[in-house]
Amino acid sequence: MTAYISPMHDSLYFTDHHLQVRDMVRDFAQQVVKPSARRYDLASEFPWDNVRQMADLGLFGVPWPEELGGSGMDYLSYIMVIHELAKVDASHAITVSAHTTLGTSPIMDFGTDEQKRTYVPRLAAGKVLGGFGLTEPGAGSDAGGTRTVAEEKRDHYVLNGSKIFITHAGVGEIFVVTARTDPAAKKTHGITAFIVTKDTTDLEEAKRVGVGHDPSLPKCRGVAAAKKEDKLGWRASDTRELVFQDAIVPKENVLGPVNNGFRQFLHTLDGGRVGLGALALGIAEGALEECLRYTTTRRQFGKPIAAFQGVHFALADMATEIEAAQHLVYHAAWLKQHGRPFKKEAAMAKLYASELAMRATTKAVQLHGGYGYTTDYPVERMMRDAKICEIGEGTSEIQRIVIARQLLGDLVD
Repeated sequence: MTAYISPMHDSLYFTDHHLQVRDMVRDFAQQVVKPSARRYDLASEFPWDNVRQMADLGLFGVPWPEELGGSGMDYLSYIMVIHELAKVDASHAITVSAHTTLGTSPIMDFGTDEQKRTYVPRLAAGKVLGGFGLTEPGAGSDAGGTRTVAEEKRDHYVLNGSKIFITHAGVGEIFVVTARTDPAAKKTHGITAFIVTKDTTDLEEAKRVGVGHDPSLPKCRGVAAAKKEDKLGWRASDTRELVFQDAIVPKENVLGPVNNGFRQFLHTLDGGRVGLGALALGIAEGALEECLRYTTTRRQFGKPIAAFQGVHFALADMATEIEAAQHLVYHAAWLKQHGRPFKKEAAMAKLYASELAMRATTKAVQLHGGYGYTTDYPVERMMRDAKICEIGEGTSEIQRIVIARQLLGDLVD
């Protein structure tokens, strides 16, 4: 049976080099990730061995310049990596996406030359993993409700508070986080971004595979990870609370201007939405591929179930919506790559692709019947993995607010 061929294969967006990247990642996903994804998901275990191979392939530094240890590719190449990985397993895709978009891009976009030289080569090589700390117990969609505080001392800041649902909070060593530096300022003002560091919680595993820990990286005392979250999906991805208890953060770790952190994080989230849109798109496309494989081999009433009109309709709807999502995602990525405004397009891509991922995976489980409800087939994992795409990087409701505000501009208050 011929697998579903992405309609974007001959798109104007891509060069031959992009397609070579796609084929390389697709081969890795099929040969390495696919055979192990179920095991890591069931055990809720971080895939250190696969992470080592992803680091060896340069997947943690795709869009960063070679002089900083990156692969020197463009943003479209990076989005393609996320898309291809997510077709097989979303946990592996978010490991690259959170590390690159959330953990590294703020340092690239707002860091000093010294900060870039200190942190980006370690991150780009996958020597350590990075993360992003914005969400708090009382500040989710309302990120301006940040309560983590940073008190200025002589040559450092003292941070107190916590961030929740942080990808790589346990396994990671470099994080960009926000804290309130001006308690008198209103909501979104008076917030500053900081680079904070700590040791990975998986020291033995990191030492075993040779990535994930850098003893030469100066660590910030008072930064720690809490217990690992037991999640519905993305179970092979590490998610925890990141806690600051009188954490000592040197002043040279301030990222960008003091009290400008909120604006920086909004910029970072715009890029993150393109990445999460690609991840959701990958889940949907992977679910369709599984359905094509299953419906052409599963027989009922003496013939493959793919011969029935009801199955035709379901497959046709999935394929049509996937092609629409691909254009939204790669158009937003193209705009970002070329320095054009992309806030609205990123929100649209994330909104549509994430809701599509839920529709497609729900339909995939239905087409698989009782088998789809078991862990013997990957569509049940895909369905669980899809749900967080409607929540993370801003809920679907927040995306609609962003889109409407971009449409209305100053027409309404």
